[in-house]
Amino acid sequence: MTGKPIGFDLNGQVAIVTGASSGLGRHFAITLARAGAKVALAARRPEELAETARRIEAFDGRALPLVLDVTDAESVRTCVAEAETELGPISILINNAGVAIDKPILDQDEADWDKVVDTNLKGAWLMAQEVARHMARLGHGGTIVNIASVLSFSARSGVASYCASKAGLINLTRALAVELARHDIRVNALAPGYFETDINRDFRASAAGEALVKSVPQRRYGHPEDLDGALLLLASDASRYMTGSTIVVDGGISSRL
Repeated sequence: MTGKPIGFDLNGQVAIVTGASSGLGRHFAITLARAGAKVALAARRPEELAETARRIEAFDGRALPLVLDVTDAESVRTCVAEAETELGPISILINNAGVAIDKPILDQDEADWDKVVDTNLKGAWLMAQEVARHMARLGHGGTIVNIASVLSFSARSGVASYCASKAGLINLTRALAVELARHDIRVNALAPGYFETDINRDFRASAAGEALVKSVPQRRYGHPEDLDGALLLLASDASRYMTGSTIVVDGGISSRL
């Protein structure tokens, strides 16, 4: 032990961020790039990925847009292989891709359920498995961060499949952490509360959105930058003795529930 503080510097690291075309995924990718990582931007929409890449390249960061469907195993294998070929050994995976369908349970059909669970849970498993195989093969270890939710621990009407998938993601995080520790691969989760994104702008302005923010002890929605500290902790060596953990960033709402 040298006694030297461990920082959040990611210089020389290669990261994959899924769902990097917009919202929190785009913010996560930019945050990692600003910390020095080369970032593979993975999502389904090439035009939006190109915009994320432009924002990173504007401050001389390195970004590689890759079209990815996390529910398709072949697409996952291709994405990881291309990221390794173009950027180098992958040391960070941010499993952020996710969807939600807001519909009463009595009106949902099997396709609704499959879309959400396949993306949020199966997709995270496919990505974690493929990246972990890459890390184990090269023998350098790394870190996997699964983006969960406060709805991993509680429930809200209309999003049963989302709640189930995010609860499953927390226990998948624990299971992967136990099994992959022997390969020096850490697996943790980040559980955001209610955050401002382009997707929920209309909801925030509605009566329901105003009522929701009043239930948050800090009386506001989170800003994407409120997640930066937790993200960089889990992505960097600063969390080298953490695995199987979940960090909740929610303005206190889960404590209130």
